[in-house]
Amino acid sequence: MLSVLIDTLDDEEGLARTLACLVGGAVEGVVREVVVRDNGSGDGTLAVAEHAGCHVVTGGLAAAVGAARSDWLLVLEPGARLESGWTDEVAAYVAHSTMPARFSRASGSRAPFLSRLMARPTALAQGLLIPKRRAMASKAADAEALARGLAMKTLRAGIWPAPPRQKT
Repeated sequence: MLSVLIDTLDDEEGLARTLACLVGGAVEGVVREVVVRDNGSGDGTLAVAEHAGCHVVTGGLAAAVGAARSDWLLVLEPGARLESGWTDEVAAYVAHSTMPARFSRASGSRAPFLSRLMARPTALAQGLLIPKRRAMASKAADAEALARGLAMKTLRAGIWPAPPRQKT
């Protein structure tokens, strides 16, 4: 039904957490495959992806989108976790819509007030559900750029956004 696309760079732990929350979707037949677009990881990210049976792509975003076999893409940041029940919401949405969508923030996932003032959330913080043909038409260089500026519906299903990346 849908292909999951995860853009990674040294995200071994985050990728493992995100893949774990997708197992139920694979069992229910909602997740057809996971495509991991790696940007040159030096940690165990590729090993995690390969052990989980993901299709690994090292080219640009267009190569990763082109490698996906489903008509819909679910784009997630490594470390993001979907709440239980997301599969029903996504299956119903893709059956009747052609517009991109994102998930609702899980209750309890909001950062403290001062943290929200200091940090800018990424465009992918709430995930992105998008028709493959629309993603193919985009000239975006990465998954973050693909999600930026899109008009989207917000699904009732919840997501725990990926923790902020540490600056190195």
